[in-house]
Amino acid sequence: MGSVTTAPDAHRPDPHRAVEAVWRIEAARLIAGLAGLVRDVGLAEELAQDALVAALEQWPAEGVPRNPGAWLMTVARRRAIDLVRRNERLRRNLAELGHRLEQAEGREERPEPDEIEDDLLRLVFTACHPALSMEARVALTLRVLGGLTTEEIARAFLVPEATVAQRVVRAKRALADKGVPFEVPGGGELAGRLAAVLEVIYLIFNEGYSATAGDDWLRPALCADALRLGRVLAGLMPGEPEVHGLVALMELHASRSAARVGPSGEPILLLEQDRARWDRLLVGRGLAALRRAEHLSGGAPGPYVLQAAIAACHARAAAAADTDWVRIAALYEDLAKLLRSPVVELNRAVALSMAYGPQAGLGLLDQIAGEPALRGYHLLPSVRGDLLFRLGRREEARAEFERAAALTRNTRERALLQDRAAAC
Repeated sequence: MGSVTTAPDAHRPDPHRAVEAVWRIEAARLIAGLAGLVRDVGLAEELAQDALVAALEQWPAEGVPRNPGAWLMTVARRRAIDLVRRNERLRRNLAELGHRLEQAEGREERPEPDEIEDDLLRLVFTACHPALSMEARVALTLRVLGGLTTEEIARAFLVPEATVAQRVVRAKRALADKGVPFEVPGGGELAGRLAAVLEVIYLIFNEGYSATAGDDWLRPALCADALRLGRVLAGLMPGEPEVHGLVALMELHASRSAARVGPSGEPILLLEQDRARWDRLLVGRGLAALRRAEHLSGGAPGPYVLQAAIAACHARAAAAADTDWVRIAALYEDLAKLLRSPVVELNRAVALSMAYGPQAGLGLLDQIAGEPALRGYHLLPSVRGDLLFRLGRREEARAEFERAAALTRNTRERALLQDRAAAC
């Protein structure tokens, strides 16, 4: 690495930890920059991994370079040139690719900030392409944008590592086979593709915020990854209100994380949380993002902006009793008009019960109880049990809590529901 500057480091940080930290920060930019050159996300990730291996081999002996990101990019570009010379498939595009690489070699080691942002944005839209299944989009996004290993993704979603590896491999192969362009869609296609991108990020956040299965109710690392991806996207698309709406929603939800679990990891429901433990910095960031989203939406808020507005009602209430449930019920009604789904209606039933009494919520629950999407969804009997308990119908409430406990796959949530059943 003759032309790459290596700084002598008097403090001698652990090179392996440094590599890990740099990878977390730089992986997405590195892969995006390489994908912009080779137009193949899978190949870009392989090149980035090669550079990572080189760092693991060289940094312990030579020290951590002064600009680790530039070092990795330089190594990866050189590997790309070597690969192009060897690879028959890429040789067909040698003239075009070689021109791009020569241009890149002629510039500073690190691309211009605008160029990085453009490549990152293309990478986001490529990893979340509708041609891929939702599972594949999530795995690929966490891999190439979040910098997570297959092992980390598998641990987060409680699936075998081999399953995640297959999803990533198949996703990259599908993108290549289908000839998915490395670009941000234009015109009317952008809105649909952006919705898919936001859905992937929010799905990652939600899995961290209320784990579907396992022994932990929260997985903070997944929330942090989703929030970081959302903030990056907001920086790349500053004029999109729904992007800021999603960021606001995640910031406001994340602000409650410390108060959502007790000393033993047991769930603490929203109305019982110690609001002094809510992170006011995240609340402030969330409210600021919501104001930006509402300004950009021009009085016609989308689904994420509305959900963030609901979260803001909770954030502004100093105590649970101060919550403006009438306002929340009205926001859910607006949301249901935009995004009518059984889950939204379930949440609206809760809001109605808090604003106008449990019977109002129970009436709506009865209307949606037969929805196929709610069959086997533990929150339906959980909410129903709560409303019946508040109405004094304790035997029916107990049966609903027991049914909910039998349906959930999360150990902590099951224990909570069993406790509620026992209290009836």
